Amino acid sequence: MVRKENHRVLIIKTGYTEFLDNGDDSMKVSLGDVLRITPLLNVYKNDDVTWLTDKYAFPLLEGNPYISRLLHLDFKNSMQLLNEDFDTLINLEKTSEICQFAEKINAWRKYGFRIDRKTNEIHAYDRAFEVLAVVSEPGHKKENRKTTQELLFEMVGEVWKGEDYVLGYEPKTQEKYNIGLNTLVGSKWPEKAWPNENWNKLEERLKNDGFSISRQDKQDKEILEDLNSYMEWLNSCRLIVTCDSLGTHLALALKKKVIGLFGPTPSKEYYFYDRGSIILPSPIPECLPCFKKKCEREKTCLSDISIERVYNEVIKTL
Repeated sequence: MVRKENHRVLIIKTGYTEFLDNGDDSMKVSLGDVLRITPLLNVYKNDDVTWLTDKYAFPLLEGNPYISRLLHLDFKNSMQLLNEDFDTLINLEKTSEICQFAEKINAWRKYGFRIDRKTNEIHAYDRAFEVLAVVSEPGHKKENRKTTQELLFEMVGEVWKGEDYVLGYEPKTQEKYNIGLNTLVGSKWPEKAWPNENWNKLEERLKNDGFSISRQDKQDKEILEDLNSYMEWLNSCRLIVTCDSLGTHLALALKKKVIGLFGPTPSKEYYFYDRGSIILPSPIPECLPCFKKKCEREKTCLSDISIERVYNEVIKTL
């Protein structure tokens, strides 16, 4: 793709809806989904990029070398953007209000999601049809073998060649612990959690082997609630063991070794950059991945990931 000098790009990504999931009306910010979009910035690193997001996501994007202007979504900033001209708009949200707003932006080229003014249904701009199919068709989503990065780059007419996350935050901590146990998952999807008793037994076994361990749910309240403090904690660990959560994305962005435990959500959408591995339940249930926020089985599929398997993978990775 040939772009003119000082190409102006507007990216809309607030995290209200997930890139590869159906939209909902919760308006909760999925911070992991904001961060997983940052590899796309490598395409526009020589351009003038404005990123419109939710204030809550600012710590993930502040200081990013490829973002010229970071704005939070409010009336004033929206009015300002409507009075500007852009070469490229990339709307990665699927709420009707944001899609309506994106339609009004003056941009020569538009990617991502739009709204049909007659039916009020969410549609895709030309190159985003495959992404929308993955989002809206359960069968297609289950069979999808492309990573988020591949689909993102294809959506803007580029080929992903292994470009990494781009995190602006520069942590000050040094590696202090061999292993960080990132035990918590968001309230939006509790079924992604590994049973607490499994974390306890894994921690005990690793400590008995002489490893220094730090555990997320045993940290001060500040680390659990402040994004910058959370990133500092992750950075203090050499290896992160985690379920599918913001911590997975942050650990990858911080170039940590990562072991990811996956169940109801599709692990194929992740790429670990040769810095770790993914563990799935064994035996793998036919319903995996089910994309359901409430498991219909007697016990969740994450319960079928044994402590022994995770322990062995930690030893191998370290």
